[in-house]
Amino acid sequence: MFIQTEATPNPAQMKFLPGETVMPAGAAHFPNVTTSERSPLAKRLFAIDGVAGVSLDRESITVTKADDWDWQALKTLALAAIMNHYTAGEVVILEDQAEVPSEADLSDEDVDPAVVANIKDLLDSHVSPALGDGDGAVVYRGFKDGMVILELQGSARNLRLNIEQMMRHYLHEIEGIVDFDDMAPKAGLDTDEGRAIRQLLDEHVNPQVASHGGHIALVDVVGDTVYLRLEGGCQGCGMADVTLKQGVANEIRAIVPAIVNVLDVTDHAGGSNPYYQPGKGG
Repeated sequence: MFIQTEATPNPAQMKFLPGETVMPAGAAHFPNVTTSERSPLAKRLFAIDGVAGVSLDRESITVTKADDWDWQALKTLALAAIMNHYTAGEVVILEDQAEVPSEADLSDEDVDPAVVANIKDLLDSHVSPALGDGDGAVVYRGFKDGMVILELQGSARNLRLNIEQMMRHYLHEIEGIVDFDDMAPKAGLDTDEGRAIRQLLDEHVNPQVASHGGHIALVDVVGDTVYLRLEGGCQGCGMADVTLKQGVANEIRAIVPAIVNVLDVTDHAGGSNPYYQPGKGG
């Protein structure tokens, strides 16, 4: 098997072309390890130190590196991981989650085509340019019950609230946006622990951080670990570390004593490394 590599306009990303079909249809984007459960290939790549994101399409595998790593070492490790994956005969996407919902599946049957056209035009004319030259991107997926379903890639995930406010300002038909990746079923969210933590965030924590334009989202609960994402004014905030260590983490452990780790998957500085982990002090 001969795997080709191809540079991209973003120096933090590199394409790997295995010479055979990667995704039979659609595309899959994994902005961090917690979202990669449905892809054995993505999980194998995330096991490499320095890999910050993985995207899959029909013919290629795009790997995003953390800022403080270079491709000299990562390229060799990624090639080996992809080769080992195909040699082992593993699937790229687990079969029960392989089908990517179409735009029609994620939209109301009676949605006005003019509204959809206006949403797409707004994404092209205002949202995408606002993301600048970074690694952020948005892809329209559907419109249902007043909610725009967007695939938020890279830094766009941390700007979800900003994107929502912009879209609601220009289009009154929009009530909010939904992150397409968050629609994937996560077993940890549908547990007593997950429900209790979400209630804590919704009823107590987020009303407080909302005054600063921030929002804290529960990404998943896996074993004794909680994964959070800081959005809006919380993303990149110099007080984020204090907010987690002295505030949210302690409150979560107070209601769910079994929780040991509270990890932040937010891209605070252009990378995707957890901002707070046990052992970093405090």
